Amino acid sequence: MERRELLKLMLVLTGGTMIGGELLMSGCKPGSGSGPIALTDADTAFLDEVGETIFPKTTSPGAKETGIGKLMRTIVTDCYEEKDKAIFAAGLKQLNEACVKMHNTDFMKATPEQRTSLLTSIDAEAKTYMKNKKKEDPNHYFTMYKQLTIWGYFTSEAGATKALRYISVPGKYDGNLDYKKGDKAYSG
Repeated sequence: MERRELLKLMLVLTGGTMIGGELLMSGCKPGSGSGPIALTDADTAFLDEVGETIFPKTTSPGAKETGIGKLMRTIVTDCYEEKDKAIFAAGLKQLNEACVKMHNTDFMKATPEQRTSLLTSIDAEAKTYMKNKKKEDPNHYFTMYKQLTIWGYFTSEAGATKALRYISVPGKYDGNLDYKKGDKAYSG
């Protein structure tokens, strides 16, 4: 699966356009974003845990093992517009506050089950928001987190080679390839 195809699939899965997608499709360079954002190492660790909740370690590596927090931090810092950077950063606090409200504990101290129930709830909220938002309305922070996690995970070495069936040098095209329910998608 090529990156552009993966991005299109991700958009379908997250129900909308990819935030910052035009920059990701054309490439972004350090400093190409519109201004600074102050994400700390603690924020990066927080994003690792959000990513790990979305893609936990199973027989394939989890998102945390791919360094998803660092990737998210880099993409947001270098590529996002100022308004989306601010929403992304404020979302860290909002997500933690939602965890305290729902489970009486900080996100970083929450159990995997508590984190999953929280993110499931916030994901439903984000989907409804993004479906009903007007063009001028700001994006939802969790949509950004989820999109970057999916994109970053499946374009990482671990995601592409261990979560998907990787073929380093693909052969001929076979449009009638056998598929069994539960098989991994191909990557290459």
